[in-house]
Amino acid sequence: MLVTTTETHSGRTLRVARLGSGPPVILLHGYPDNLQVWSELAPRLAAHFEVIAFDWPGMGYSEAWSGGATPFDFARRLHTLMDGWKIEKTAIIGHDMGGQPALAFAAEHQQRICKLVVMNSLVIWDEKTSWEIALLRKFGWNRILLERMPRAVFFRAIRTFLPPGYKISGELRRDLWESFQRPEVRKFVVRMCAGYQGTLPRLKQLYPSIRTPSLFLWAERDKHFPAAHARKLSEMVPGAKLEIVPRAGHWMALDLAEDVSARILRFLGASDGE
Repeated sequence: MLVTTTETHSGRTLRVARLGSGPPVILLHGYPDNLQVWSELAPRLAAHFEVIAFDWPGMGYSEAWSGGATPFDFARRLHTLMDGWKIEKTAIIGHDMGGQPALAFAAEHQQRICKLVVMNSLVIWDEKTSWEIALLRKFGWNRILLERMPRAVFFRAIRTFLPPGYKISGELRRDLWESFQRPEVRKFVVRMCAGYQGTLPRLKQLYPSIRTPSLFLWAERDKHFPAAHARKLSEMVPGAKLEIVPRAGHWMALDLAEDVSARILRFLGASDGE
């Protein structure tokens, strides 16, 4: 588990984990998780970088900010946080619903990002996903499921995000579940799902404008966002690299952290063997 602190930004509390030293790398989590989804990957990256993970405002244990809940709103919040942290330029790693803000940030704030990694995310709005994701993209259904059946949503995610036989620690499971089951978090996620659904076509149009060196690192066995998303994305972003991680599932940053971190470190210009 990552050691966390609480900071104040825009008048709201933000849960943050910081570790390591060197050039900054910012990690953007998805849902139904929080910053602790990086608990296996972040320490490996921290051997070479200052790694910063945080709970998105409105998610995890961070208070919501005013404004919308689209990838572009999340990218603006990241920009504000970087200003608060006095970080001029950073590498960004986005996973799941953290991938879309990472792409939006790269498209709109290219002077503030040096390298981009996106993993296992809904990046091609009209490409096939799992039936679970298709259901959650329907506003009426996601509201019912998230507001009335959070346990079913959360534990279905655990079962489909990780390979059979892999068990996360009780401490990690409690942290993820206790934050996700908070009513204010689930209401925010309903808004977020609607905001994403309405803006993903626009985001796709911006991919050819991204000039940041990019790595799209995808799980071979992601049950929710097949590798076709990564292949199409890599074709649209100039000069992008594509790597498919064999036998990996959606939460490969947890169960395959050694392999995933080695690939990221190579891309960022470091080596976990140094």
